[in-house]
Amino acid sequence: MTRSITILGATGSVGEQTLDLVRRNRDDWRVVALTANGNVEGLARLAREFGAQIAVVADETCLDDLRAALDGSGIEAAAGSSALCEAASRPVDMTVAAIVGCAGLGPVMAAIEQGGTIALANKEALVSAGEVMTAAVARHGATLLPVDSEHNAIFQCLQGGRIEDVRFITLTASGGPLRLVEDLGSVTPEQAVAHPNWDMGAKISVDSATMFNKGLELIEAHHLFPVGLDRIRIVVHPQSVIHSMVEYRDGSTLAQLGPSDMRVPIASCLAWPQRMDTPCKPLDLAAIGELSFFAPDEQRFPATRLARAAAEHGGAAPAVLNAANEIAVAAFLARKIAFSRIPVVVESVLSNGELPAAPRTLEDVLRVDQDARRCATRLLEPA
Repeated sequence: MTRSITILGATGSVGEQTLDLVRRNRDDWRVVALTANGNVEGLARLAREFGAQIAVVADETCLDDLRAALDGSGIEAAAGSSALCEAASRPVDMTVAAIVGCAGLGPVMAAIEQGGTIALANKEALVSAGEVMTAAVARHGATLLPVDSEHNAIFQCLQGGRIEDVRFITLTASGGPLRLVEDLGSVTPEQAVAHPNWDMGAKISVDSATMFNKGLELIEAHHLFPVGLDRIRIVVHPQSVIHSMVEYRDGSTLAQLGPSDMRVPIASCLAWPQRMDTPCKPLDLAAIGELSFFAPDEQRFPATRLARAAAEHGGAAPAVLNAANEIAVAAFLARKIAFSRIPVVVESVLSNGELPAAPRTLEDVLRVDQDARRCATRLLEPA
């Protein structure tokens, strides 16, 4: 049976790997909508290849170029945030939400409101708007499937188990490319994005290097798997073979293992509740030889400590943390601040006056996000 699919963020890492799987199973999928931020050439190429009904670019200044690139194809072209949400609201069997950052909040909510199945790779949706998003999922009867390798691993380990029987959830972290680097103040963007195990975009790669990625994942796990923050742990596992673990009350611990390839968790979501083939090589544990684990160093990498504190505070704190981190990471990638200043900026924004009230709507979340971004930007301005 052919199923319909929309991919939000089609030209990014998760989007392209999703389309690789769709390409290998063309008879199983009908592509409805593809979106991108500003990569007109890549978006048009993919829209033509997969026969999408509509292609949407977030940057409105790119609309004429997109129309020209799609001329004669019969594919509808659109641009802007409203067009993104309209495309996401079109009824489909599966929406892959892979827009990075808070730019994805509106489209994710639009997809939830159409009541389908959302494969969620946009962690900011639950970090910044966890209560708002989960309430909308319940209200509209939507299904959320986690794409992040760690959350997808937990989801798989919970199949057949009861959440009330969980003793601990353990998120594994690779530690990123800088775990053994002593002078974090001199780290360059090139060093920070050179992840040893995963092929990811620049922002997520920097988040992995600072450990903010794991902090954001902790908050996301808190919303996806409500066992209590005190039962969610983080362990550094440099080989990235075990993607997460669930320990049950009887002492049993289930772990999900797999190659460091995002097509594995993406395939898990696309085929759920069944399985599908991927081109990923099987694990060769004998060749790997050994698996190692370490407690995170929260002195050198305070991101997980800050994220846990924000989650414990609740309300607007996680949205503030996420927004401040996005501004700080962008400044680092632009070579405006040192790598070591990223957590300093985030902590400064979190402690800069009284945090706003807990957001109740998506509009509230976006206001908190924008206010936190302005605060972070002011902190980065020269004195």
